[in-house]
Amino acid sequence: MSSDASALHPIERAILKALSQGEQASIEALAGASGLSADQARRGVEWLKFKGLIAVSESSTFAVSLDAEGRGAAQFGLPERRLVRAVKEGRDTMAKVLASGALKGDEVNAAVAGARRNQWIQFGQGGTISALQAPQSPEELALVRLAKGSADESQLSEQEKAGLALLKKRPGYITSSEQKKTQISITEAGRAILPAIESEKPQERRLSPELITSGKWKNVEFSALDVEAPAPAVYPGRRHPLVDIIEEVKEIFVGLGFSEIDGPMVQSGFWNFDALFTPQDHPAREMQDTFYISGQSQPVPASKDQIAKVSAVHRAGWGGWDTKEAQRIVLRTHTTPVTLQHLAAQKPGSARFFSVGRVFRNEKVSYKHLVEFHQVEGVATTPKASLRDLMGLQKEFYARMGIKKVKFWPTFFPYTEPSLQSMVYNDRLQKWVELFGMGIFRPEVTKPLGIKNPVLAWGGGLERIAMLRFNLDDVRDIYGNRLSWLRSVPRCQS
Repeated sequence: MSSDASALHPIERAILKALSQGEQASIEALAGASGLSADQARRGVEWLKFKGLIAVSESSTFAVSLDAEGRGAAQFGLPERRLVRAVKEGRDTMAKVLASGALKGDEVNAAVAGARRNQWIQFGQGGTISALQAPQSPEELALVRLAKGSADESQLSEQEKAGLALLKKRPGYITSSEQKKTQISITEAGRAILPAIESEKPQERRLSPELITSGKWKNVEFSALDVEAPAPAVYPGRRHPLVDIIEEVKEIFVGLGFSEIDGPMVQSGFWNFDALFTPQDHPAREMQDTFYISGQSQPVPASKDQIAKVSAVHRAGWGGWDTKEAQRIVLRTHTTPVTLQHLAAQKPGSARFFSVGRVFRNEKVSYKHLVEFHQVEGVATTPKASLRDLMGLQKEFYARMGIKKVKFWPTFFPYTEPSLQSMVYNDRLQKWVELFGMGIFRPEVTKPLGIKNPVLAWGGGLERIAMLRFNLDDVRDIYGNRLSWLRSVPRCQS
């Protein structure tokens, strides 16, 4: 690193000057000697340490003091000492000792164990107790020392340390706290530039408006800047990465000639299921897969003609239809009911539109499933729309998202026929993964609503695209709000 004195900050100069007066100093002493605040001193120490101009050594000490039980023992004696006193006073059985109040019931075991360890008592026939010589124990030496106040554990005598170790085994006797000590000293490199620091003239670091307007800048000497000094990381406010993905998807759709539509998240069973030719006894309509608004129902928000034609299709195809089931209120499981209502209302001859919105599934949360997520859906209709057109739109959409390797597999969806599953290649995982479902709406969906042209539709979870983009294996990471991940996601993708 640069050792040029002219490149040093005034805080660094002040610290080096203060260190030149002595061998070592703490942060607090350094702040006082240099005229800096404690925060400024800490900051300057880090700068100088990085440049190799000072050395920092850290050490830890443990301060020990008496806790509540320990303070009581220092005043009235350890249980074993009180036991010996009682025996010497003529109470030669444990019953007599307890009757005297010298010990509490819960102290008996500790008292007997301590007195035996120190060889202060001896038990005779019939449970009698006799007292022996009872010199001061290591525990008592430690108690006497700590009764005067807290002490540095390293400065205790060997006997006091031995007693302290025994006292630590007794609950509530000793409390210990670590105290860290930092000492700063100047290095040879720091001493080498001290003469240059002391001989320097005062320098300005900032070109202020006052210096410019007054013309004083012409006679002021400015200090050099250390361009190698580390700069602090700055994390400005930004949108969530998933919001960026949503905006990117919307821009792609608009660029392909699509218009955005939106609709309510709360839908009737009629538009969420029945109009899409989903049987009323289909497993997806059970409570285990769908969020129903408890105890709520409403008249089907459709014309009598639409209701009659949809119910007729159900009776012909599935053998029955219940108006009450169609009136149930659900949190939409996909955005297709919004799409279908728009088609039924507009009956466009040729159109392209899309929607991006939240949908809800009553599923167990896992690495690939969420209860609430975003779905993107695109729809195109023309008199001669074909499956080839649909695959072409899909490939173009993926290409603009940066996904080049795409293929399609036949699959089944209740309301499209033919139906395909798009597969994209994940280079990191080195395998094909499912992404969007797609197909052409069945006549059982379009004809009852008066839609004459073929309708191409595709859609899927937006979080799956985000997982591919951000190289995530767990969809929950998108909503984990880990700052380390949020700050690491680039705004622009290569």
